[in-house]
Amino acid sequence: MSRHRSLSLWHEQVADAGDPLLPTDVLDGDTDADVCVVGAGYTGLWTAYYLAKARPDLRVVVVEQHVAGFGASGRNGGWCSALFPASTSALEHRHGRDRALAMRHAMNRTVDEVGRVVEAEGIDCGWSRGGTVVLARSTAQLRRARTEHQVDQSYGGVDGVELLDADQAAGRLAASRVRGGTWTPWCARVQPAALVRGLAAAVRRLGVRVHEGTRALSVGPGQVVTTRGTVRAGQVVRATEAWTSSLPGSHRAVIPVYSLIVATEPLPAAVWECIGLAAHETFSEHRHLVVYGQRTQDDRLVFGGRGAPYHWGSGIRPSFDRDERVFARLRATLHELLPQVAPFRVTHSWGGPLAIPRDWHASVGLDPATGVGWAGGYVGDGVGTANLAGRTLADLLLGVDSELVRLPWVQHRSPSWEREPLRWAGINAGLGMATVADAEERLTGRPALSGSVLGKLTGH
Repeated sequence: MSRHRSLSLWHEQVADAGDPLLPTDVLDGDTDADVCVVGAGYTGLWTAYYLAKARPDLRVVVVEQHVAGFGASGRNGGWCSALFPASTSALEHRHGRDRALAMRHAMNRTVDEVGRVVEAEGIDCGWSRGGTVVLARSTAQLRRARTEHQVDQSYGGVDGVELLDADQAAGRLAASRVRGGTWTPWCARVQPAALVRGLAAAVRRLGVRVHEGTRALSVGPGQVVTTRGTVRAGQVVRATEAWTSSLPGSHRAVIPVYSLIVATEPLPAAVWECIGLAAHETFSEHRHLVVYGQRTQDDRLVFGGRGAPYHWGSGIRPSFDRDERVFARLRATLHELLPQVAPFRVTHSWGGPLAIPRDWHASVGLDPATGVGWAGGYVGDGVGTANLAGRTLADLLLGVDSELVRLPWVQHRSPSWEREPLRWAGINAGLGMATVADAEERLTGRPALSGSVLGKLTGH
C-alpha cells in the first residue's frame, strides 16, 4: 500500500477509488525532449496539457520527485477560484487599470476553463461551481465586506461581488453571529487530488512522458539533472512552487508557509439542511487570519486555515504537515463558527506548504536567452491560477502572441526574501499580528490598526 494515501483525505479517497499512488515510469537514464517540465502538480501538468494539445508532435517530459499531485495540488482546500494574491487595486497601482482589469477577466474565465477540461477529459473530481460566500461576523468585518463590494463596483463589477445582508448570508451558510457578507460566482468546489491525478492521466493519453519518482537536482538552460538521469531539452520549465526554495540558486525566491486542514465525517442530510451550502459554495470569513472551507462530494465539511509557523531556513519536512496545536485551533474555530458540526467526529487532518513571493505577486515567464520558464508564487490560490499559468507558458514556449502573454504577471520578477534571521522573525511576526488583529476586533468591534499594516505587507 502506498504511503502517499496518508497525505490527506483527498489522497485516501483516490487510493480507495483504485489509484495506487505509486511512482510510475521512473526515468531510466538520460533522455532528450523539446520541453522538460519540473514538477507534476497543477502548473506543470497544465503546461504539458496545453503544449500537447497545441503541438502533438512536441516531445514533452515531466519529472516529479514523488507522485503527481504530491504537493499543494493534491492537499489544498479544493477551491478552484479566480483569486489572485495581489488585489485589483495593487495590480492597477503596479500595472495600470486596463491591465489590472485584463488580469481579473482572465482569472474569472479560468474557472470555467478548468471546468471545461474536467468535462472534456472525463475527470471525476466533484466539480461544482457554487461560488464563494465570505461571512462578516463583526462590525469590523462587515465594514470590510462593504469595502470589497464598493471596490468591485469601482471596477465595473468585474468580479461580480454581491453584498449580502445578515439573512442572505445566513441563507447560504447558517453560521453563528452572522452580520452579513459577500458572494462571488467565480469559484468551484473540487476534489483536488482527483483533479490533479486525472490531469496526469490526461497528459499521458496525449503522449506526454510523466516520470514520477524522479527528483530534479538542478534546473538550468538546456537540461534538468535528476537522480535518475539527465533530461536534455531546448526549453525547461520550473513548476515547483513551495519546493522552489530547495533548488540551487532559488533559496530566497519564495518562502514555504504551511496551511493546515481538518475534515469531519460525512454529515447527515438533516445537518446540511441546517448548515446550508446547498449550492456547494466554498466559504470563508472576512477575518485577517485566512480560513476556508467546503462541503465535499460525500458531504463532509472540510475546514482549513493559516496559522502554522514559518520554519527556519524555509524548511520543508513531512513532520511539518501536522501540528496538533494548529489542528486543535482549527477544530475550535470550526465549532465556534458552525456549532451544528460539534457533535461529529473530525476524521482527517493534514497540511502542506504553499509558496509566497516577497511582494505577494504571482508570476509566470520565460527567459528567451536561456529557454528557462517558470510560474508560481500563488500564495494558496493556485488551483485556478495554475491553469492560467499553464496556458500562458504554453503560448510563451511556442512563441504565440496571445492576450495571455500580455497579462501583467507575465515576466514579473519578485524581489528575494531577506536572509535569516530577518525572514523567520518577520514572517512569524506577521502571522502573530493577524491573530492579534482578529482578537482585537472581536473585543472592540472596531477595525484593528494592525490590520491595515497587514494589508500593506500582503499587497492589498
